[in-house]
Amino acid sequence: MKTKKPVNYGLLLYAAALLAAMPAKAQSQLDNYIQEGLNSSQSIKQQNFLLQKNMYALKEAKSMFGPDVTFSTTYTKADGGRTIDFPTGDLFNGAYATLNQLTGTNTFPQLQNQQIQLNPDNFYDARFRTTLPILNAELIYNKRIKTQQVDLQQTEVLLYKRELVKEIKTAYYNYAKAVNATGIYESSLRVVEEGQRINARLFDNSKVNRTVVLRSQNEVSRITASLTTAKKNAESARYYFNFLINRPLTDSILLDQVATPPTQEQLLGNNVNGREELSKLKLATDINSNLTGLARSYLIPKVGTFIDLGSQAFDWKFNRQSRYYLLGVSLEWNLFSSGKNSNRVKQTIADREAIAAQTDYIQQQLLTELKVKHAGMQSALAQYNAAQSQLKTSRNYYADELKLYKQGMAIYIELLDAQNQWIDAQLNANIALYDTWIAHAAIERANASFNIKP
Repeated sequence: MKTKKPVNYGLLLYAAALLAAMPAKAQSQLDNYIQEGLNSSQSIKQQNFLLQKNMYALKEAKSMFGPDVTFSTTYTKADGGRTIDFPTGDLFNGAYATLNQLTGTNTFPQLQNQQIQLNPDNFYDARFRTTLPILNAELIYNKRIKTQQVDLQQTEVLLYKRELVKEIKTAYYNYAKAVNATGIYESSLRVVEEGQRINARLFDNSKVNRTVVLRSQNEVSRITASLTTAKKNAESARYYFNFLINRPLTDSILLDQVATPPTQEQLLGNNVNGREELSKLKLATDINSNLTGLARSYLIPKVGTFIDLGSQAFDWKFNRQSRYYLLGVSLEWNLFSSGKNSNRVKQTIADREAIAAQTDYIQQQLLTELKVKHAGMQSALAQYNAAQSQLKTSRNYYADELKLYKQGMAIYIELLDAQNQWIDAQLNANIALYDTWIAHAAIERANASFNIKP
C-alpha cells in the first residue's frame, strides 16, 4: 500500500507533461495577447506617429497644386533723397505777368520752381495676391515621392509588428515551458518525499540501511532546489512577457494546452517574397526613380499665373482711382547652373545602383535565414521525437524498477536511477515540445506568413 502512491504520482507527472502545454491549433489566449501587444506597444505607436507625419506631408504636397492667397501691405513715410527739378516758375511766370498786364489784374500768380521727391511720402500699397502653378514638374515628382514615403512608413509599421509578434510568441512559449517545468518538479517533489517517508519506515523496521535514508533526503533537497530555480525562471519569463505586451510585470498569464508540435501544414512558405525588408527596398527603388525625375525637372520650364487686387494712394485715400488689379503669367526656365543639376542626377543614379546591390544581398540573406530556420525546425522535431521515445522508455523502466523494489528484488540506487531518468525525460519532453513551437515562430517570421490584422 505504501509503494503504490509513487506509481500514481508518476502517471500524474506524465499527464502534466502532455496536457500543460501550448495549443497546436486553437491558440486563443496567445492570439489575444498578440493583439493586445500590437495595440499597446510603444514602439509601434511611435512608428504610427511617424506614419501620420508622412500622411500630413503628402497632404501638403497635394495642396501645392492649389491656389495661394496672400495679403500684404506697405506704408512709406519719406523725406529727402533723390528729386526731380521741375521749372514751373521759369515756364509760366512770364506768360502770367503778360496776362496780368493785359487784364489789369493779379489773377495769375507767380509760381516757384518745384523739386519733386522720388521717394513716396505718406504712401500705402495694400493688395491680395493669388498665385496658381500651371506647369511645375517639381511639384508632380514631390507628390509622388510623398505618396511612396507613406507606403514606406506603412511597411515599417508592419515590420515592427511582425518582429513583435515573434518576440511575443517566443516569450509566451518560454513562459509556458518554465511553468510546466515547475509543475514537473512539484510532482517530482511529492514522489521523492513519499519515497523518503517509505524508506524511513523501512529503516525503522531494519529493512534498509541508513544510506538509503540519507540518499532519499538528498533527493528531496535536490528537487526542492530545482523547484525553486524553476519558479524563479517562470517568474522572470512572466516579467519579460508582460513587458512585451506593455502590462504590469506581475500580471498573471493564461496558458492554453497542447500535446503535439506544429503540423507540417503550419510550416508552409518557402520563399521570402512577403518580407517587409524587400518591400522597403522596392519602395526605395521607386522613390529613387522619382528623385531622378525630380533632379531632371530643371529641363521643364515652370509656368504660373498671378493676380493682384489692391489699392494704393497717398494720405490713406481709398477711392476708384486708388483701386487696381494686376494680372500676370510667369515663366522660369533654368538654362545654366554650372553643372549642379547634372551632378544631382548622377547622385540619384549612384543611389539606384547601391539600392539594387543591397536588394540582391538582402534577398540572399533572407533566403539563407529561412533555410537555417527550417533546419532548426527539423532539428527541434528530431529532438521532440527522441524525447517522446525516451519518455515512454523511462516511464516503463521506472514502473518495472518500482515493482522490483517493492518485491525486494532491486536496490534503492537502481530505483533512484530509474526515477531520475523518468524526471529528466519529462523535463526534456517539455523543453523539446516548446522548442518546436519557438522554431515555428522563427520560421513564421522568416517567411512572413503570420497574418497581421490591421
